[in-house]
Amino acid sequence: MQLWEKLIIVAILATIVVVAGTIVYLNYFAKRRLFISTTTSLYDTGLLDMIEKDYESTHNVDLQIVAAGTGIAIQHAKNGDADVILVHSLSMEKTFLEEGYGVNRKIIAYNFFTIIGPENDPAGILGKNATEALKSIVAYGDRLPDQSGATKIWISRGDNSGTHSKEQSLWKEAGYNYTLISQKPWYASTGSGMGDTLNVADQKSAYTLSDMGTYLKFYKDRIISLKALISEDTSLLNVYSAIAVKPDVPANKSIHEQINFKDAMDFIQYLVSPETQQLITNYGKDVYGQRLFFGAVETLKNNEQPEANWIKAYAFINGYECPPQYRSNYDELYTGDTGNG
Repeated sequence: MQLWEKLIIVAILATIVVVAGTIVYLNYFAKRRLFISTTTSLYDTGLLDMIEKDYESTHNVDLQIVAAGTGIAIQHAKNGDADVILVHSLSMEKTFLEEGYGVNRKIIAYNFFTIIGPENDPAGILGKNATEALKSIVAYGDRLPDQSGATKIWISRGDNSGTHSKEQSLWKEAGYNYTLISQKPWYASTGSGMGDTLNVADQKSAYTLSDMGTYLKFYKDRIISLKALISEDTSLLNVYSAIAVKPDVPANKSIHEQINFKDAMDFIQYLVSPETQQLITNYGKDVYGQRLFFGAVETLKNNEQPEANWIKAYAFINGYECPPQYRSNYDELYTGDTGNG
């Protein structure tokens, strides 16, 4: 065999070794990245910081978390920027599934929205339900001597988030046209996340709708002084879901080559495990004196009343957490889900 032939063989073997070593390294040693697009309330409360630390300690995965309103979080996924979404808007989640972007929706947690306002409660909403409270706020706003728009008594996120979607549905339930309400001189929108909206409402001594978790963190940390005036009304139920992005959704190549479906499903399975559900339920209790979130998996699995019925009535789609046509394997996630929601 000629020397040059030996050199070619050696070069080929060296290339094979390098390529094989690279594959082994990427598969078993290098951290894979999982892109998570999430609603701000899970992020602002610090819950996802805890989950990220816990998950990365036992998985060879680097969680890349981007927080935005639910509408923007879902758009990120549609753009191929995310592998999994954590959101809280039934109507938007349903559309996301129907349009062919997501699969394997799983309800992971719940808490309640709350209507907060100044301690002196000038609109007199304390003790009322959400519908009565909004009617009182409208009456108070319309009686204000200043109708120039300088005085604001209601601050909305106005950002197409799950919280904003909930606010709109509450105005509708109270008998108002949201478009007309949002044009009232005393009504303002921040077009921003929950934290910014809470700060603006506090500065203006105004009312607003908040998820309980973010409110408790901001209040206990003395960032705001507004009081929770309406809470745990069943109409204020707030349910969080995880949805995997379908693996055939075109990925944003500037971020990742393809949707990381396997790690997305591993992460969802982690979220619904008994250990993580307990972490979610216990999070913040020692600091804030009450739970910021409640794990939903065992509540639904054991059909615990009345919360299970509330979740099914509010957050199931055609009687299912995830209708069968939007599932891709992983049937063990839906054991006992017979569609009798």
